[in-house]
Amino acid sequence: MSLIEANTMSKKHTARPDGLAYSTNKDFFKDFPEEEAMETLPKEKQKLRVKLDTKQRAGKVVTLIDGFIGTTDDIEALGKQLKTKCGAGGSVKDGFIIIQGDYKDKVIAWLKDWGYAGTK
Repeated sequence: MSLIEANTMSKKHTARPDGLAYSTNKDFFKDFPEEEAMETLPKEKQKLRVKLDTKQRAGKVVTLIDGFIGTTDDIEALGKQLKTKCGAGGSVKDGFIIIQGDYKDKVIAWLKDWGYAGTK
């Protein structure tokens, strides 16, 4: 046995926590509750919080926007607009819009100009 074969054989492949890898049962997914369709609140009712963060980012500063209530598509669209305005990279994860760099004051000004009234 070669070293490559030994390395690939030692890796364990994990399946789902219940051990199920495949099911031919057509009713299998009926056991899970369906997610409710979340509607996006109007801009005037959004209470967005903008803050700077450096935790677990090797000391690099990012601007975090939190508190957006709405669909994934809408938060990603807002994140894209903000990244474009800042000319910086970033992402949308777990309900946070993350912009690389210190853009707190600019982001707050842009959000207020765009009609997001509850921006802090």
